Amino acid sequence: MINMENYFQCGRYRLPLHDQMRPLVMGILNATPDSFSDGGQYHALESALSRAEQMIAEGVDIIDIGGETTRPGAKALPLEDELQRVMPLVYALRDCGKPLSIDTYKPQVMREALAAGADMINDINGFRAEGAVEAVKDSDCGLCVMHMQNQPQDMQNNPQYTNTLNEVMCFLHERVNTLLTAGISRARLCIDPGFGFGKTLSDNLALLKSVDTMQKTLDLPLLAGMSRKSMIGAITGQPVEKRLAGSLAAALIATANGAKILRVHDVPETIDALAVWQAATR
Repeated sequence: MINMENYFQCGRYRLPLHDQMRPLVMGILNATPDSFSDGGQYHALESALSRAEQMIAEGVDIIDIGGETTRPGAKALPLEDELQRVMPLVYALRDCGKPLSIDTYKPQVMREALAAGADMINDINGFRAEGAVEAVKDSDCGLCVMHMQNQPQDMQNNPQYTNTLNEVMCFLHERVNTLLTAGISRARLCIDPGFGFGKTLSDNLALLKSVDTMQKTLDLPLLAGMSRKSMIGAITGQPVEKRLAGSLAAALIATANGAKILRVHDVPETIDALAVWQAATR
């Protein structure tokens, strides 16, 4: 049972999480020149807004805005640069009718985005930065708590675990307890095992097989983000621009294992695949 109310409190929106529904589809909007998949495509404000409007027309449930690439090997972006990329999009899209998620680990970006109308903070760092919990605790925003081993600069150098599932769950449990202790409602929380963030292919596959276990153990909805990632490339041998089929397969496996939110680049294709899967299985 995913929280008693079966919803995810996401700022101004209360998003249903009933078992008979398809997962929520979170569309990726990277306002960056150097993201691994679509870097540079939506760096300009006009093209980013056009992309957001397209995703809304396609049926997206949440728009996830990112101003800093966190691909393996990426260097940290200065605060002001990230704000200059993210804030114009928040102001322009805050009345678009869809929840706005901000993909950031910087407390100051969290504060400013929430003040401007953002509905969710998606933190690859699990709200570990000094001031991060304080930045989000007094709002109604949704929070995604993600696991990452090391930092983007070195996370894929040589990731190692004694027991991947146990270590990821222990980390998530500790971070969730920290947020709950700060007075944050459980209905505002979701978890992300961090596919590709300090993980080998075998680590990623072990976590994908264990979506249901993680979700039930932590009693929180799980967000799965595997779209176009290197794990898809490692399995299929395809370059990033040809990973749609593999990404859809991963999304459907995560869905079959109980995932409640899918973070994807390809919104209409994912929604179509989910519709067929749902019709055939439910």
